[in-house]
Amino acid sequence: MKSAQGRKTQAKVRALRRELGKLGPVMRGSVVVIGTRNKQPYFSLNKDRKTRLIYLGRDREAKAREYSDNYRRLLAIVEEMTLLNMALLKERAV
Repeated sequence: MKSAQGRKTQAKVRALRRELGKLGPVMRGSVVVIGTRNKQPYFSLNKDRKTRLIYLGRDREAKAREYSDNYRRLLAIVEEMTLLNMALLKERAV
């Protein structure tokens, strides 16, 4: 028999799964602006101990920020789901 709290937790996990499905493209890294006079946006990624940069220009900057934000939201969802699933496992073990 599941408690009311267990049902709420399961509902929250289902909601997070739906959010994951709608998340869209993800990219690990961040948008940085380089330059003193002529500031230019780049996408920065640290891979294999090397920083890789790609020039974005103003037209691709918004998309890169969106993808990077999606990645951060993905990590937040995974963390939240981990805690919720741990609570569900603990409840079932009792």
